[in-house]
Amino acid sequence: MTVETGTTDFTADEVPRPYSEHISAAAMERLRDLAKQERAPQDLVTLSDRDLLSALGVVREERLTHAGLLLAGREQSIRDHVPAYLWTYFRMRSDTEYDDRVDTAEPLPMALGRITDRIMASNPIATIKQSMFHFEYRTYPDIAIREALMNAFCHRDFRIPGPIMVKQYPGRLEISNPGTFVGGISPDNILHHSPVSRSPLLVDALTRLRLINRGNLGIPRMFASMLMEGKEPPIIQEQGNTVKVTFLAGETSGPFRAFVADQSRIGHELTVDHLLILQYLIRHSEIDTSTAARVCQRQESEVREILSQMERQYSHIERGGTGRGTYWTMRSDLRRDLAADSVPERDARIDWETAKTRILSVLKQRAEHREPGLTNREIRQIVRLDRNQVYRLVRQLMEEEPRIAIVGNKRYARYEYR
Repeated sequence: MTVETGTTDFTADEVPRPYSEHISAAAMERLRDLAKQERAPQDLVTLSDRDLLSALGVVREERLTHAGLLLAGREQSIRDHVPAYLWTYFRMRSDTEYDDRVDTAEPLPMALGRITDRIMASNPIATIKQSMFHFEYRTYPDIAIREALMNAFCHRDFRIPGPIMVKQYPGRLEISNPGTFVGGISPDNILHHSPVSRSPLLVDALTRLRLINRGNLGIPRMFASMLMEGKEPPIIQEQGNTVKVTFLAGETSGPFRAFVADQSRIGHELTVDHLLILQYLIRHSEIDTSTAARVCQRQESEVREILSQMERQYSHIERGGTGRGTYWTMRSDLRRDLAADSVPERDARIDWETAKTRILSVLKQRAEHREPGLTNREIRQIVRLDRNQVYRLVRQLMEEEPRIAIVGNKRYARYEYR
C-alpha cells in the first residue's frame, strides 16, 4: 500500500504463518476494553477475535498484517517480525540518573496501559478550591498524556531502529518517537495541518475502534488541556530522526481554570487560539498581529478575525496603536484577576500614537535647549518599547515629520529635531 509520503505502508505487510500463531489473548482483551471505553460500535467489539481483526482489515484470509501484530500480537512475534519496534520508559532523578526503567516490545494496547500507569505514579494532584467545591488536577492532564502516546505509536517510522522513549523528569515529561514529520507537517504548522500518516492501515484500525480520530483533534486537545489550566503549551520538536513532545510541569492556575469555566457557562467556548493568546498576554504586556499568527500557527488574516472576536464579542482584550503599529493588551481588570503580578501595569506600553507625540515633544524641547537628541535606548526608556519597535516607531515619525534626522551611526546614532 503506497501512502501519501511516497513510500509503502509497512503496517500493511503480511506476517508469515497463520494469524492464530501470533495472536495474544491478553492483548485482544485489552484492545476490546479500550474500544469499549471509547464507545466503539457495539457490533464491532462483540465480534469474535478473528472477525474483529478481519473487520479492522488487519487480517487477510489467514495472514496477520504488521498492523494486526502491533495491535494484538504476542511480544515474541513482534520482536521477530517488527524488530525496530520497542518502547522504553525512564523515571529520571536528574538529567543523567534514573530510578525506574522498563523496556518491552508489548503490543500497543498493553504498552499504553503500562506506560500510563508509570507516568501517573509520579503525576501529582493539585486541589483547587472554587466556590464551595474542590477540584483535582493532575500536573500532566490525562488527555494530554494519552494523545501524545497515541501519536508516538501511530506516527513512528517502523523502518528506523530505536524505541519510543518516555522520560519523566521532576519538572517535565518527554515523549519521543523515531521518524521525522511527513507530508509537509512541521512544529510550526502542526496545530492546524491536515493529518498525514505513514501507517494508514494501523491508523485506520485505531480510528474504527475510536482510539484515535482523523480530524486532527489530538494535537489541539493536547494544547487545550494544558492551556486551560494556565500551563505552558506542549513543546513539539523535530530532532534529527525523531519527533519529541515535551510537557512542562507548571502549576495549575485556579483563577484561570475558573475563568475558562465561567466563559463556557455564558456561551464563550474558548478555542485553542483564544487560550494561546490569553496565556501569551498573561506572560507578556501585549501582542501584535504577526506575533499572534506565530503563536496560533495561523495566517495573519485568520488571526485578525480571532483578535477582533476577542476584542469586540468577548471583551477579553483591548486595541492600541494604529495601522502597522496596532497591538492588543489584556483588559486591565481581567489581567488583575488572571495575571496577578506577572506583568505589572507599570510595564504596559503606552498608546502608539501617544508614544510618537511624546517623543516628538521631547526632541523639540531638546532642540530648543540645544541639547543632543535621543538614542534608541533612551526612547525605549521613555515609551517602554523594545529595540525593533522603537526603530519602527521613529521611522514612522520621520515620515510624518521631515525635520527629524538621524545623526551618527549604529550604537552612536541619535535622532535629532532640526
